[in-house]
Amino acid sequence: MKFVDLIEQASRDNNSLLCVGLDPDPARFPADLAGRPDAIFEFCRAIVDATADVACSFKPQIAYFSARRAEDQLERIIAHIHEKHPGLPVILDAKRGDIGSTAELYAIEAFERYRADAVTVNPYLGRDSVEPFLAHRDKGVILLCRTSNPGGSDLQFLEVDGPSGKERLFERVARLVAGEWNQHGQCALVVGATFPNEIQRVRQLVGDMPLLVPGIGAQGGDIEATVKAGRNSGGMGLMINSSRAILYAGMQADSGEGFAEAARQVALQTRDEINRYRVG
Repeated sequence: MKFVDLIEQASRDNNSLLCVGLDPDPARFPADLAGRPDAIFEFCRAIVDATADVACSFKPQIAYFSARRAEDQLERIIAHIHEKHPGLPVILDAKRGDIGSTAELYAIEAFERYRADAVTVNPYLGRDSVEPFLAHRDKGVILLCRTSNPGGSDLQFLEVDGPSGKERLFERVARLVAGEWNQHGQCALVVGATFPNEIQRVRQLVGDMPLLVPGIGAQGGDIEATVKAGRNSGGMGLMINSSRAILYAGMQADSGEGFAEAARQVALQTRDEINRYRVG
């Protein structure tokens, strides 16, 4: 099944537009995981199992694994999701961007080594840097468009020449991805929840294309504004990511599985709040 179909099916099955981010920080793990060589896997496994029925996807951020030489644990957690929660897509948040054979190897890394269903990609090296990812036609390619960090405006808000006059660079990216680059219907865009007006503009430009929206929870994005600005014509089309607010909801919980149950409760509340604004 193609990624776009997979994410839509998962969203319907779990009545959810919530993407749970996996950003494991051992310094914030419960005490009973301290010092364990597989602590990252076990922490993520508990979070995944506790939230799988209220999520539409999982998004591991590769830096949280690779910086701690835990790429093997990343492979294990993705394999666990595929085995225990089939149908829930995995988005590898890697923001890759390079050209030629290097881009081809990054695509192999994401889709063959880690078996991700989609990967985030930086579009600013142009289409040839994205082509190796697009060659995997059943996989999702999620391109940075309007990011949630304040410094994103340094470049993304620059004015460039468009077909009908001046447009901002993020608008050019949105049009290119939705048009020329999306020949196989596998693309999506990253648009931050901290900028609801830009989410609305991107939605106008790309139609029903899926949007990955980071920035709620710890980054302060407003859920109501995000959903109303970004929902597509069917009240779908969003993967609204929350990471730290869910992962570390149980910082004060007892050791053992208390942290996973706390994460589940926050995920459930977030899913339900998102759903409150999907129609209307």
